[in-house]
Amino acid sequence: MADDAQDRNLPASERKLRKAREDGQVARSRDLGHFAAIAAGLALMAAAAPAASGWMQRLLAAGLRFDARTLAQPESMGERLHEFALQFLFVVVPMGAAMALVGVAASLAVGGWNWTLKPIFPKFDKLNPITGLPSLVSKDRLIDTLKSCLLALVLCGLGGAWLATHMDAFGGTLSMPLPAALGHAGSAILKGVALLALALAVFAVIDVPLQRFQLASRLKMSHQEAKQEHKEQEGNVQVKAKVRARMREMANRRMLAAVPRADLVVMNPTHYAVALRYEEGSMSAPRVVAKGADLMAMRIRELAKTSSVPVLQAPVLARALYAHAEIDREIPAALYSAVAQVLAYVYQLRAAMSGRVAMPGELPELQVPRELDPHNKTSAHGAEGDA
Repeated sequence: MADDAQDRNLPASERKLRKAREDGQVARSRDLGHFAAIAAGLALMAAAAPAASGWMQRLLAAGLRFDARTLAQPESMGERLHEFALQFLFVVVPMGAAMALVGVAASLAVGGWNWTLKPIFPKFDKLNPITGLPSLVSKDRLIDTLKSCLLALVLCGLGGAWLATHMDAFGGTLSMPLPAALGHAGSAILKGVALLALALAVFAVIDVPLQRFQLASRLKMSHQEAKQEHKEQEGNVQVKAKVRARMREMANRRMLAAVPRADLVVMNPTHYAVALRYEEGSMSAPRVVAKGADLMAMRIRELAKTSSVPVLQAPVLARALYAHAEIDREIPAALYSAVAQVLAYVYQLRAAMSGRVAMPGELPELQVPRELDPHNKTSAHGAEGDA
């Protein structure tokens, strides 16, 4: 297993990347989401600062205003507190929702939209603490832990330094009127939050490529995994070869079984053999029921002889039929004339053997188009090349 882990140096395939997304493994940057949310809140606060300052002044003024009736009825204080809380929520909730949406959008910008429920399904194999120990001390976990610790130290350091340099300014707000104190404190807080957002932006710039690199490293494949995936996609080569051989064998058996029902077999004289069948009334043209070359041609000829099927030597026609005719299909129209000559000769030969007519002479010269003869094409190409 260790050797296999060390051998993972191949990039993940498209299939593995797709499966990883289905399992919820997508590059996400928390630092980018935090920065985007805080930056959005900072921008909203800066844009709404004048209106927010006046609203807070009115809210505080209303909250600090008392009269004799209010003191005489303590339960009215609860109603006022409820009213002030609702007004505060009307401002805070939309701002929080906007920050959350911006944070989600920033996360989607890194890894894209990925809808899957697999990450929330219980994984009982993760309950074993022994099997989970290696993941706790993995390289990715150590990097994330160190990055989080460094981020916390930087934010705490910047926040402490900022508070130390602005302590006198905050103390001075106690001597200011309330409207001026609110404006001064709000401006100072915005500057402090902007400083923290700048630190988060630096970490986000580093974290986005880091998360993508870590995901790519986790999904790397070994040579054995790549071979296994190729087998699963393309199928086992040996099994597919056996299946194809089996299918060819079955097709040859069906083809040879049709030879005894053929009307004749055309040979060349040993390399090619084509068996033809024609039923007047049910077929518009002769049909090829079997064909083969070399050894298969010899088997067709032997089976035809044992089944008393006439075998004629017509080299040109045999080559043309083998090259251009398909099994269980009608012969090409260009070969109708030549095949009709052969069939007529066979029918005349059968009639002569039954004593009805005289024995025919030699098979006449067949009218086979030169362009349908593969040998003629080869010789023609060779002549053109020589020229």
